[in-house]
Amino acid sequence: MHWLRLFKIIYVTLRFGLDEFIFGHTRLRLLRRPVQLLLFWRNTSRPRGERLRLALESLGPIFVKFGQMLSTRRDLIPLDLADELAKLQDRVPAFDYAEVDTILTQAYGKPVLEVFESFDTVPVASASVAQVHFAQLPGGIPVAVKILRPGINTIIEKDIRLLDGAAWLLQTLSSDGKRLKPREVVAEFARHIHSELDLMLEAANCSLLGRNFADKRLLIVPEVYWDWCHEQVMVMERMTSTPVSQVAYLREIGVDIPKLARDGVEIFFTQVFRDGFFHADMHPGNVQVADDGRYVALDFGIMGTLNDEDKQYLARNFLAFFRRDYREVARAHIESGWAPKDTPIDQFETAIRAVCEPIFDKPLKEISFGKVLLRLFQTSRRFGVEIQPQLTMLQKTLLNVEGLGRDLDSNLDLWTTAYPYLERWMSEQIGWRSALHNLKAELPYWSKILPQMPRLIHQQLERGLQLPPASAELQRVIHEHQRQTRWLRLISLTLLLLVLLQGSALLLWWFSQH
Repeated sequence: MHWLRLFKIIYVTLRFGLDEFIFGHTRLRLLRRPVQLLLFWRNTSRPRGERLRLALESLGPIFVKFGQMLSTRRDLIPLDLADELAKLQDRVPAFDYAEVDTILTQAYGKPVLEVFESFDTVPVASASVAQVHFAQLPGGIPVAVKILRPGINTIIEKDIRLLDGAAWLLQTLSSDGKRLKPREVVAEFARHIHSELDLMLEAANCSLLGRNFADKRLLIVPEVYWDWCHEQVMVMERMTSTPVSQVAYLREIGVDIPKLARDGVEIFFTQVFRDGFFHADMHPGNVQVADDGRYVALDFGIMGTLNDEDKQYLARNFLAFFRRDYREVARAHIESGWAPKDTPIDQFETAIRAVCEPIFDKPLKEISFGKVLLRLFQTSRRFGVEIQPQLTMLQKTLLNVEGLGRDLDSNLDLWTTAYPYLERWMSEQIGWRSALHNLKAELPYWSKILPQMPRLIHQQLERGLQLPPASAELQRVIHEHQRQTRWLRLISLTLLLLVLLQGSALLLWWFSQH
């Protein structure tokens, strides 16, 4: 079956004329004309981007998903291909209810109608990995039931291996292969797609995002019904909401659209910089709006994570961009190791300024982020900046947010909306708020260590005064000196302990008052 899948991929590649991407390389260019003569029967009159999109659609949902992700990597592919891949729609025919019934019966060990009070046999949504049915739990609680596609694990494993082989070929033939890290991009894609194959993991993602936005002020996350969840089944609260793309209807029911756009920006930056955990599949089907104007998040299979180092780097760059401090942007790239240490900072600063300065003081409708990203990636290539695969999902999400914001309010000033939030977050990370937060976090450990401090310091001093064997007279002098100074050290340590305890008490009192 693996070889049959490989042959199908080769056939689709040749049918849509994608061999031009391979034979366009200088090492293989001589083979291009003979291949074209042998494959005279095919039609390659359409633009190459359109042919690539159609090929991925014919290869199936996993290749479609990879194409969607690849459309955000404008450093890897030309702009015409990225624009065409962005049109990919992950719409997959539903699988039969008979298979749904089989999966649910195996998961619960009993018939479906003994588990649910009612179950709608017609799915309300169908995607590449799973589909969703409405149902009611005992007591009439309305829920949405997500069921994994049968056999999807095997299909994904085979396709990931084939994608990795293609990435290896690209890395081998491309002069930019090492810098662009295509195999690491595939590995990042594989990690995220694998997380979609265990619906218990998705339920955990949903639960964590819900806790992060527990106040539900801006974002509503459905409740997970854990007793009915399984690796192949996720049961969650049924949400009544409208896709964010239906702007006319949202206006009709009284939703404040400009506020909705601003809230979307705040939600994005809150997820990224406060939590380091963000929804990474924010297409209109997964982002909806309640009648009261709050966002509703759906589908938690693909979530992005950032460590503290990534968050600090990104916040530093965002703030520097907003302040138009391009030298700080250049310095951040070099100090983080993303750009070579010998990069001429003056030239790097000038190149970044040339890209970014024209977009300030303009609303979204006057900014082409595709062109800005393309020029940034071209600048990155020129200065040898290495692409960070762990940020692939963040790039994709940022483009999603920009697209949603443009659809909702083309006059939205992204910089003005985001800057105050980022500035406060940065002060919390490196300013006095950060120092107080870290001090408060460490106090429980201090309370354990402080009583042991005199003994530990005394033992360390004793070890530090140990000397190699010496004469008896020298040993006597050392012993006498130690005896005379021991009390002085103990008194000093006691005073130090009292000062520390007094300081801790004052800090605890201050925190209790604030």
